[in-house]
Amino acid sequence: METRDVILELRTKNGLSQDELAEKMYVTRQAVSRWENGETVPNTETLKLLSKLFDVSINTLLGSPRKLICQCCGMPMDDSAVSKETDGSFNEEYCKWCYVDGKFVYTSLEELTDFLVGHMSNDNWPPEQARAYFEAQLPGLSHWRQPKK
Repeated sequence: METRDVILELRTKNGLSQDELAEKMYVTRQAVSRWENGETVPNTETLKLLSKLFDVSINTLLGSPRKLICQCCGMPMDDSAVSKETDGSFNEEYCKWCYVDGKFVYTSLEELTDFLVGHMSNDNWPPEQARAYFEAQLPGLSHWRQPKK
C-alpha cells in the first residue's frame, strides 16, 4: 500500500475530514489533498505527528517499505509489537518486550539468550540447538554488536 492510500484510509477510518486532519497537522487542506493524491509525501516532522495521531509507525505510514526486526531479540515486528518511547512515539528499532518505558529489559546477551531458549525451545527444537542459534544470530543485531576496534 502506498503512503497516499495509508493516509486516506487512516483519515477516513478515524472519521476526519481533510480540513480536520489539516488542522491537527498544522497544514492546509490542500496539503492533505496532495498527500492523498500522491503528489507529495509529508515531511519527517509531519510523519511523526501522523504517527502519534493515528498510533501507527512511520514505517506503516510509508506503506511498510521495510521489514521491521527488533534489534535486540531479532523478532519480526508489526505496529502491535513496536516499542514506544516515554513520549508515546514509536521506536521502530525494538519490540515492546525488549524496550519498555525508555529502558532495555535485558541487560546482557546471556540474560536474553537464557530467556529465549527457555521460551522457544521445544521437542522439535531442543534447548542446545536453540542456544546455538541465538548465540550465532543475536550478536549481529545492532543492540549487541560490538564496535570495531
